[in-house]
Amino acid sequence: MATTPDTAALARYEPVIGLEVHVQLLTETKIFCSCSTRFGNPPNTNVCPVCLGHPGVMPVLNRTAVEFAVLASMALNCEIRETSIFARKNYFYPDLPKGYQISQYDKPLAEHGYIEINAIEGNKKIGITRVHLEEDAGKSLHEGFPGANEKTAIDLNRSGVPLIEIVSEPDMATPEEAYEYLTRLKEIILYTGVSDCNMEEGSLRCDANISVRPRGRKEFGTKAEVKNVNSFRFIRDALAYEIQRQVEIIEGGGVISQETRLYNAAQGKTYSMRSKEQAHDYRYFPEPDLHPLVVDAACKNQIASRLPELPEARRARMVSQYAITSYDAGVLTSSKSLADRFEAAARTSKNPKRVANLVQGELMGRLKAQGLEIEHSPISMAGVALSADLVESGAISGKMLKDLYDLSFERQQDFPVVYEKEKPRQITDSSALEQLIDGVIAANPKQVEQYRSGKVSIIGFFVGQVMKASKGQANPQIVNEILARKLS
Repeated sequence: MATTPDTAALARYEPVIGLEVHVQLLTETKIFCSCSTRFGNPPNTNVCPVCLGHPGVMPVLNRTAVEFAVLASMALNCEIRETSIFARKNYFYPDLPKGYQISQYDKPLAEHGYIEINAIEGNKKIGITRVHLEEDAGKSLHEGFPGANEKTAIDLNRSGVPLIEIVSEPDMATPEEAYEYLTRLKEIILYTGVSDCNMEEGSLRCDANISVRPRGRKEFGTKAEVKNVNSFRFIRDALAYEIQRQVEIIEGGGVISQETRLYNAAQGKTYSMRSKEQAHDYRYFPEPDLHPLVVDAACKNQIASRLPELPEARRARMVSQYAITSYDAGVLTSSKSLADRFEAAARTSKNPKRVANLVQGELMGRLKAQGLEIEHSPISMAGVALSADLVESGAISGKMLKDLYDLSFERQQDFPVVYEKEKPRQITDSSALEQLIDGVIAANPKQVEQYRSGKVSIIGFFVGQVMKASKGQANPQIVNEILARKLS
């Protein structure tokens, strides 16, 4: 981009953003054959005549894929169509061996859903146009520089892996709203358990459609599609770049081309890949080898019974049940695994709020520093609950707890094991503490004078000196009480 539009120019335009998210379903076999969906197997080993597109083969629909797609659609507040139709989407690309993709077109599995996100103006509903089932394509692997030295290999292991495509309404007006939508969407899908949403392995992929229009105008501008972006942050950055690029072109008297673009994260720019196909270019027609897919009321009820408590509902309940803050609940429900573990500890602890604080501060801070997930924590949630209760009862101090957590991570042992081995004890005997305090006061006459002259905040200095003299074993509450009395 040669120049960047000024703030006034950007303010004259309104971005319109819609997202198409492809989610691989966590089935053991592909959508139309019995080949494995395992990621990382040697190239072109998870294949058979069906997913290789050999003539005369017949697809057989995977029931689990359908159930997973319905479950995800319900979690996204969609209406499930009783009868949906599979269609052939015709296009030619090296990683599509049949020359067409089995997908759904005018009669998708589910429609008219929504996700609520946090926007600047408060809660905002982002509509979901449709959720449909389809098969994934293979993967092209490029080596070398584009041109004479470039080599391309094809891995068809991914061909035929079941997908749902989740198409949003063009309801997002900023890159930040798109980022929030994707975050909430991924969270919901993970809670249902139908996908691992691993962007690095390609089980969640997103294409972003972006256009700009003069503020107040109802008609959409010409959109560009940004494909193959491998993180939510990069999608947000690509959208921000596209808004500036399109405004600059329009302000300069140019015309936006409808095209597919790629994002270069190193340069922070998008660049043209190809002109964008229209729907009629795909020559959709009903798949002749598959019956209409019927999801009747009995099937819907059976699948609905497996719908878990979803993140927003769980947050509201946890705030009420455990007297934690909305912020705490948001952090603790960021993954179902973390939320399950927290609740297991909170139910047995005397103070769930203290457990929440320890998980977010002491535990997650150490996990992040070591690059560990909660599943690999040396300290179990039962250990966190025990540590919270020991602090609550005054058996150990906050300083002792930190030291014990450090030892747990260093030794890769759970908190109860380390605690039993070390058995630290707080000094709560007033006479023993008075001796320590008398020594600290006698050694710091200048600070005593400052306190008595009105600088009461210096009491923190004395508490620190007493804790140091007691090797962290003095009970801070009792120390504060005795210090306040003696200094006054």
